Amino acid sequence: NDMPYEVFTLQHDPEKTAPAYYEKMLAHFGLDKNEVVYFEHNPEAVKSAQSVGIRSFYYDNEKQDLETLKKFLDEN
Repeated sequence: NDMPYEVFTLQHDPEKTAPAYYEKMLAHFGLDKNEVVYFEHNPEAVKSAQSVGIRSFYYDNEKQDLETLKKFLDEN
C-alpha cells in the first residue's frame, strides 16, 4: 500500500451502489452520517450514499466543474 492515507474498501462486497456499503464505512470509522462529505465519480454511488443521509457530491471527470465543487464545499 503506497497511499499516504488509509483506503477503505469492501472489495465490491457490497458495491458502492448499495447503501450497506456506506453503513459499514460509517461503522468502521465510528462516524455519524452528519460528519461525512463524500465525493464520487459514479452517480449511482452518489445516490446510494445520499440514501443513508451522507452529503454527497457527484464529480464529473469530463466537466471538471471546480466552481460547483467549491460551492458544495463552502455549503457543507
